[in-house]
Amino acid sequence: MTTTQTLDVAVIGGGFAGIGAAIRLKQRGIENFAILERGAALGGTWRDNTYPGAACDIPSRLYSYSFAPNPNWSQTYSGSAEILGYIEGMAAQYRLRPHVRFGCTVTGIVFDEDAGMWDVAVEGAAPVRARTVVLASGPLANASFPAIRGIETYEGHKIHSARWDHDYDFTGKRVAVIGTGASAVQIIPELVHKAASVKVFQRTPGWVLPRVNRRTGPITKGLYRHVPVAESLARRAWFYGHESVALGVVWNTPLTRVVELVGRAQLRRQVRDPWLRRQLTPDFRAGCKRLLMTDDYYPALQRDNCKLITWPIARLAPHGIRTVEGVEHQADCIVFATGFDVSKTGTPIPITGRDGRVLAEEWSRGAYAYKSVAVSGYPNLFFTFGPNSGPGHNSALVYMEAQIDYLVAAIGAILDRDLRMLDVRRDRQDRYNAAIQRRLTATTWNSGCHSWYLTDDGFNATMYPGFATQYVHQLRELRLEDYHVVAADAGTRAARIAAVS
Repeated sequence: MTTTQTLDVAVIGGGFAGIGAAIRLKQRGIENFAILERGAALGGTWRDNTYPGAACDIPSRLYSYSFAPNPNWSQTYSGSAEILGYIEGMAAQYRLRPHVRFGCTVTGIVFDEDAGMWDVAVEGAAPVRARTVVLASGPLANASFPAIRGIETYEGHKIHSARWDHDYDFTGKRVAVIGTGASAVQIIPELVHKAASVKVFQRTPGWVLPRVNRRTGPITKGLYRHVPVAESLARRAWFYGHESVALGVVWNTPLTRVVELVGRAQLRRQVRDPWLRRQLTPDFRAGCKRLLMTDDYYPALQRDNCKLITWPIARLAPHGIRTVEGVEHQADCIVFATGFDVSKTGTPIPITGRDGRVLAEEWSRGAYAYKSVAVSGYPNLFFTFGPNSGPGHNSALVYMEAQIDYLVAAIGAILDRDLRMLDVRRDRQDRYNAAIQRRLTATTWNSGCHSWYLTDDGFNATMYPGFATQYVHQLRELRLEDYHVVAADAGTRAARIAAVS
């Protein structure tokens, strides 16, 4: 009689982070792992976000892993379908499909301290037992309709940007869009071509910068295919170009004025009406909220069938949206380009660590971790895109790749040394986070504007206060002296052998 095999690694999530971690695990010679994916396909955010106009606002050459280059990007900024194809291509190239378990919704993980194992609960299935866990669910993985008063009374059609309804025909419809962030500025230019009318409900305007998107010709693609170093150099050029932007958006410097001048020039060039320009002018420093990269948004707002609404929303009504001045804007369909459950406090799934401690309770006033990757009291558990690893100026994949290499080194140490626990020291974690929060006080994100980067009481658990180069450097080496290292004893080894025999 056999029992369920104990995994060396359970990777939760089959998006960019999960796929990247799986590739690096295989390259490290670790094969006894599984990717637990709740959906029926890989891709994470790029599988879910298929709204019209969906694309990345980071150049494709940089929005990809250095260890899995793609010489065939069709343009500077690729759309969601091409990015999803890149993810699926990596899974095929590195033969990851046998490791993927689709339809596995993880409902919680609990650490067995005696055995040095994580018990992973899966909805409707037998639990999974793993020596280590990589939590690779992204920060925008969970989408929901926002808590707007009266939303349950609205009788029209509701669509969330991350759960797009491709069967709904917008032709001739009255459409309302709530939100003017990164998704909305891509959706609105597409909707104005089909809908009879589009009303855009803006809470605060953002800084909009031009996005020059050029097609990649066959000669350039051929060069990258046959001379890989050329693509590597191109990626490096994009990296340092974006790295320099930190001086204007992470901190309030004279270069911040330059970024704002570019944004104001874009606004003046594309919007003729002075009153509309005033409504679209931000009252906060560039970088305090996410910069919006688009050449299409402002022209779309000036179409005859589009109108910007800046009055705050009071509630939803059966036939539309009521704003605070008493006007009801009727709509056949409301598109919600907002409403993501970002884990700035709490955790995406219940996590129980040593001595029964619950991470959601410890993170109730703001998430924290050691170098974004590990949390004291939760041994052998590693995060991707964890607390304070958000970039304001560079590619998230640069940060994620550094995290993956670090956690794979840690997992390798656990397996090679047959450790029961690798648990980050609390004093190292506290010292690290005190420094992070101190540095954040000097950034634009903590300068007074409200954004999804901050908790309701102003704690920044999201962003990293520095250059990507600095973030990557701190993760180059796994220092075991930063951890409590506990070797497996004879009983633990015997139990582990029994579990796989």
